[in-house]
Amino acid sequence: MKIEVLDDPDSVAHEAAAMIAADARQAVVDRGQFIFAVSGGKTPWVMLRYLADEDVPWTKVHLVQVDERVAPAGHTDRNFTHLRESLLTRVRLRSEQVHAMPVEAPDLEAAAMRYSRALEEIAGLPAVLDLVHLGLGPDGHTASLVPHDPVLEVTDSDVALTGTYQGRRRMTLTYPILNRARRILWLVTGKDKAGPLAQLVDADVSIPAGRVSQDQAFVLADHDAVTD
Repeated sequence: MKIEVLDDPDSVAHEAAAMIAADARQAVVDRGQFIFAVSGGKTPWVMLRYLADEDVPWTKVHLVQVDERVAPAGHTDRNFTHLRESLLTRVRLRSEQVHAMPVEAPDLEAAAMRYSRALEEIAGLPAVLDLVHLGLGPDGHTASLVPHDPVLEVTDSDVALTGTYQGRRRMTLTYPILNRARRILWLVTGKDKAGPLAQLVDADVSIPAGRVSQDQAFVLADHDAVTD
């Protein structure tokens, strides 16, 4: 795992956008497409606005979600709502390039299986994502891999459902597909992340984030997150 410490969340967002754009250009040269999985969060929404201004081969990009809350379309709880506002209204992506998690489906278990198959269609079998952006919660969660939830033990599916966490059930990518990614890009900002970040760097498996592979991981953090 590599870590770079920057001045503030805006600097983190700007640097992340530049890294993602560079990875996208190289992936298109190497493999003809770029499959990018994005999480939610305030700094990531700024990152995506910066990304819209970067040199990205958008016609070759597939955008997928790391996780999503089970909530109605357009709800402010939905990561996709903010993803649309931050990026999709600013760049040209065809509908078939944008893969929203189907959390409005009546049968969520079946919907999770469909999303897993959709990832295989664009990313191979098993699905290998080019870049996965992850955040880090004060409780050590990442994606919607939350403490003490049975989802942490899912090994036979790339997409699964959680129990209720902070008022919502979630659909999330699981450890197997996260750990196959060509790059994991962590964005970690704020004083409340200092403890979990230290545990993450130590690969402390007592927190969910600590179970994500560090082989291809890069952390962009602000000064607050590394000052406990």
